[in-house]
Amino acid sequence: MTGRYKKLEEEKVFKDPVHRYIHVRDELIWKLVGTKEFQRLRRVRQLGTTYVTFHGAEHTRFNHSLGVYEIMRRMVENIEEKEDWDPEERLVCLSAALLHDVGHGPFSHSFEKVFHTDHEHWTREIILGKTQINAVLKGMGEGFPKKVADVIAKTYSNKLVVSLISSQIDADRMDYLQRDAFYTGVSYGHFDMERILRVMRPTEEQAVFKISGMHAVEDYIMSRYQMYWQVYFHPVTRSAEVILSKILHRAKHLYEKGYTFKEKPRHFDSLFAGSITLEDYLKLDESVIMYYFQAWQEEADSILKDLCDRFMDRRLFKYVECDPSTQMNIWPELLQLFKEAEIDPRYYLVIDSSSDLPYDFYRPGEEEERLPIHLLMPNGDLRELSRESDVVEAISGKKRTDHKLYFPKDFLEDYSKHGDIKKRIQTLLMTQGG
Repeated sequence: MTGRYKKLEEEKVFKDPVHRYIHVRDELIWKLVGTKEFQRLRRVRQLGTTYVTFHGAEHTRFNHSLGVYEIMRRMVENIEEKEDWDPEERLVCLSAALLHDVGHGPFSHSFEKVFHTDHEHWTREIILGKTQINAVLKGMGEGFPKKVADVIAKTYSNKLVVSLISSQIDADRMDYLQRDAFYTGVSYGHFDMERILRVMRPTEEQAVFKISGMHAVEDYIMSRYQMYWQVYFHPVTRSAEVILSKILHRAKHLYEKGYTFKEKPRHFDSLFAGSITLEDYLKLDESVIMYYFQAWQEEADSILKDLCDRFMDRRLFKYVECDPSTQMNIWPELLQLFKEAEIDPRYYLVIDSSSDLPYDFYRPGEEEERLPIHLLMPNGDLRELSRESDVVEAISGKKRTDHKLYFPKDFLEDYSKHGDIKKRIQTLLMTQGG
């Protein structure tokens, strides 16, 4: 094929531990992989601070994005066997799959919470802005970048295309479950993707699945459920996330107060000022963040120094289970005791709830964009999955929340100052933990 839909003279192949091989046949995709904005994803971990809990979890958004592309490529091939697809629609699908995470910042979701950013917003900015990615996409036509950005925004006119990359069962989730399971070394994220792809059928609104493949879909749903609670919500990972976010909060606070840093956070200037540009944003990756964390271990500010020491040396906060029904009874006293013990509760006493994190398990109909998974019956009717599956029905619609109270246990065990107050704090925390 020539012109805009040009194929490479020779197929390019990435060796991949999850999918064995990732095949690139389109010149457009190969050029996108080579852009500096996409290469930046090599310096952003897929699972943020999870590496402090599962030491193998060093894989990147680059790995994952290639994996999502490969699954999408196979989905599209299956669809093309069953119906005629416009070649441009195919490349919109593949480009959106490859680029869906290109806007992620360092430490992703923790970073977003502190600075109130949104990776999907930045993904669209990268696709539509003055970037190498935009220039490559424009080679397909002036309107092509907007089509790809619309898929990311879930506003694209072809709802099937949107569902393939963003739905309850899509290329994104099918890659990260398997990839995260592989690199963390757990067994929860494995499911029969080959079977799921074989029973997938396109409709105008979304992909559906033949009833004969229901058990493979059930297995996928249960894999998701287990991965969230055994990996993504792991309390040790959350402790590292708490410290990471507190470092960034402290640095921002000091910056706003006019503190003189030994290592001035120039990469954060526009971010702290709330005026960050696309150019500034693309300079941020995890190597930059870790440089400052290491440098700030030498700062005069005791809180920033201590928090950075903890993060770099893995001296994490301890935690107790937190019961919301009793939390409010002891919280005011805990805050006051921490202040009396000269431990700033803004940075050293933190309640973290896993339900606030941006992962979720299958609950049909709760959010408008979360289309239920439909099964295709032999007579052509569609049935929502939990209506046919007792296994999925058992976990559907049940919001599970986990609360932890994080604190620096080592500070409380140092009785050289305020020993009696610290012992009182320990008693309260033991009561809270039940």
